[in-house]
Amino acid sequence: QVTLTESGGGLVQAGESLKLSCVVHDRIFTNLAMAWFRQSPGKEREFVVAISRDGDRTYFSDSWKDRITISRDNGKNTVDLQMNSLKPEDSAVYYCAAGRTQYYTGRYNVARDYAYWGQGTQVTVSS
Repeated sequence: QVTLTESGGGLVQAGESLKLSCVVHDRIFTNLAMAWFRQSPGKEREFVVAISRDGDRTYFSDSWKDRITISRDNGKNTVDLQMNSLKPEDSAVYYCAAGRTQYYTGRYNVARDYAYWGQGTQVTVSS
């Protein structure tokens, strides 16, 4: 059973930065592509960023591309999301996701393709 645990959410002011972390409990973390999605009330879950299982490729949502970095440590089974220059509209619940099919399909930005999800962590950005 693959389980994901996010941490690092909280309340920040506009313009500030925040780092989210996700710990993955799985025997073979290196078989998993990892991603972050977010969801605001009344909206669909939205792709933010993904990283390949080897960590050599990253995929960004256009709206985030200049403000975030994603990294993974395959020795510690962790993936981090560094978010900079946060805006009030970035407020949402952020979810860590893991999947195995992305390596074969090359499709990293579709929520339903990810089999495993964390419980989410709230990020609130005040103006």
